[in-house]
Amino acid sequence: MKYDFDTIINRRDTHCLKYDFATGFGKPEHVIPMWIADMDFAVAPCITAALEDQLQHGIYGYSETDEKYFDVLYRWFLRRFNWQIQPNWLVKALGVVPAIHIGIRSLTNVGDAVIIQQPVYPPFMSAVTTTGRRLVVNELFLQDNRYLIDFDDFEKKIIDNHVKLFILCSPHNPVGRVWTEMELTTLGDICLRHNVKVISDEIHADIVYPGHKHHVFANICPEFAKFTITCTAPSKTFNIAGLQLSNNFISNPVIRKAFIQEYYASGLSQLNIMGILAGETAYRDGEEWLEELKGYLVGNIDYLKSFITKQLPSVSLVEPEGTYLMWLDFRKLGLPPKELDRFMLEKAGLWLNEGTTFGAGGEGFMRMNIACPRATLQEALERLARAISSGT
Repeated sequence: MKYDFDTIINRRDTHCLKYDFATGFGKPEHVIPMWIADMDFAVAPCITAALEDQLQHGIYGYSETDEKYFDVLYRWFLRRFNWQIQPNWLVKALGVVPAIHIGIRSLTNVGDAVIIQQPVYPPFMSAVTTTGRRLVVNELFLQDNRYLIDFDDFEKKIIDNHVKLFILCSPHNPVGRVWTEMELTTLGDICLRHNVKVISDEIHADIVYPGHKHHVFANICPEFAKFTITCTAPSKTFNIAGLQLSNNFISNPVIRKAFIQEYYASGLSQLNIMGILAGETAYRDGEEWLEELKGYLVGNIDYLKSFITKQLPSVSLVEPEGTYLMWLDFRKLGLPPKELDRFMLEKAGLWLNEGTTFGAGGEGFMRMNIACPRATLQEALERLARAISSGT
């Protein structure tokens, strides 16, 4: 491979949330952190070079994007997703989670119902509740090691609760589904029938594995685009989450105006220069790095599957179709959620995400980030095997 994903980079003492704050979160110091969704790989060299050039310039004032920035976005989304975005659709923000909060406030009123599909990324829940909206849950169900949508329940919940907004996670975090065009069309048709607007979180769109294809929800049908805010970012794709950048696309001018007004009402304005440069460079020059990264991640998934089959018969992996976040089923261990978390931390020495934090259907599961050198993954799995063999 042209790029190095095997070298273990010491991230400690770098203000790293993943590595430097275990005790602050009440975790043991020695744990291997495989929780938060950033990667333990150095970014693409082209990104580093662009940032170094700016550092040499020596001034980091207020900054804004120009036509070059939009052009690289346009070519990226057209080439990879056959989605022809327009310049006036683009509204930049400091991240997808802030954009979701802004979207909720701009599309709904306090007390309105918002539906999500659990188990799902925890900030979806907090974004609904902290903005004073009512949380409605359409629980995904596991069948033949693959999560599916209960469409009848989805529509019934919308009708019974007078739902105004649906927050879609596509690809889905944590269950790893890359929704098919038919599944997304069915969801969109239900939303269209009942005048439900959509915030589509597509931050993991670029991390999709062979045999699967990401479909931009707003690109499936012109009618869907009219009621959708599409949230994207280079953060997960290129490991630049700390530079705080998201590209959100809103084709409906009324919704776009409301979103922008709410954004500025939050006291937010331009992005930082490093985020702009990193995003523009990544989308222009980082595709080769991304493709090698995906190949490496496939290798990590294959290693994980093999290890589980040979040494962890009491653990099962939900087949991942996208993202580098693995959804592991520990229900055969028979441990209540808090005991399972304690077992992972104190006996296995692993810091994973508790399944219950993802809501309904998360009990007995944990999320593991495998975007790390294979040696780190190997050490983590060997720790887990030793802990399980010694008894829970």
